[in-house]
Amino acid sequence: MRSPAEGNGALDCPEPARDALHKLSRVLLDNLEALADRLTIIVLQREPAYAQLGIAAPDELRENLRGNIQRGLQSLGDNVPTGEDPQDTSRETGRLRARQNVPLEAVLRAYRLGGRVIWEGLLQTSRERFAGYYDHALLDAAGYVWRVIDSSSSALVDAYRLEEARLRSQELSRRHAFLSALLEGRGGDPVLAEEAATALGLPTSGPMLCVVAPVDSPRDDPLRSPRDVLAAHGIVSSWHVRPSDIVGLIALGDRSPAAVLDALGPAVAGRAGASPVVHRLAEIGDAYALAQTAARTLREPGVAFLDDRLPEALLVGNPHLTPRLQQVAFGGLLDLPEPERETMFKTLEAMIDSGGSPTHAAQRLYCHRNTVIYRLQRIESATGRKVAEPRDRLLLALGLMARRQH
Repeated sequence: MRSPAEGNGALDCPEPARDALHKLSRVLLDNLEALADRLTIIVLQREPAYAQLGIAAPDELRENLRGNIQRGLQSLGDNVPTGEDPQDTSRETGRLRARQNVPLEAVLRAYRLGGRVIWEGLLQTSRERFAGYYDHALLDAAGYVWRVIDSSSSALVDAYRLEEARLRSQELSRRHAFLSALLEGRGGDPVLAEEAATALGLPTSGPMLCVVAPVDSPRDDPLRSPRDVLAAHGIVSSWHVRPSDIVGLIALGDRSPAAVLDALGPAVAGRAGASPVVHRLAEIGDAYALAQTAARTLREPGVAFLDDRLPEALLVGNPHLTPRLQQVAFGGLLDLPEPERETMFKTLEAMIDSGGSPTHAAQRLYCHRNTVIYRLQRIESATGRKVAEPRDRLLLALGLMARRQH
């Protein structure tokens, strides 16, 4: 049989010290139940994380601690049963505590307490059973004892982290599965909606926004830590990175969409779109499509709330109409030489933004009112449209939007 330290080439223990460990640890195994009781009480007193596990925890904890003490004494006594892994109880403890969400620091402190109980038990056995005969040899064995304990601790840490990573991946996959179901419009199933809300950490009903940030390339990072940014304001959200986009579901509570999107601002590094407010998870599928459309209305980083950009959304939702819209709206204006054409478009935009007032448009353009009137006459002649006519003004405004989108 080999102890863990031997297996790692770490055995550096004089023969008398080794004999002392073999003798004392095998005798101490007869006192295993008392050692387990003592260690359980110490751990529950000193580590609140264990005390908070629940009513059944003391019995489960004692059984686990007993197994670790037993394996530790077997390792020190070179008495691990043939065919068994000296580190099996350590690895099982690591996996179990990761599943119970006990902090790794608390697990390691408890493990060190177990090491101390074993060491004190060895000394006590030497003095009470053998009148201190092995005390000197134990001093020579101290380094080896703690190397064995440290080796087992390392095995525990590795198992804990592997299990933690597995659970994180499993939970992430579960959340992605529920999000995909919601985006596909399956939130109308009450059972699925309830499970999805629990997995995503969201309410099953109440005002919510869906936010979508397109990922244009693998290096694209349009949103940076949005969950943490919103959490700093007490806003609950759930975010998921997908190959083509980042999707977030945000619970508004009693906040307005504008307030929530303002709070999200520091996380925005690219284009993002926000859906109208929805109140049930069954509506998330439609909200996702609308948020995608809102994001497409942007050409620069920012967040577009769909309700604030409906005209632009109509245009990006019908890209095949955009060239025809500009042709019908602007007509001969498109045939002018570029410098002159750009001047006319700036004048037209100023006129529409000024509500059709040549005076206000002139102030925006820093030119004389008569210059604006002259240009307007040329624009109306080239387009066949009248800025004063509501329908023509709407068509011209949409044409300008389409031009900016392009």
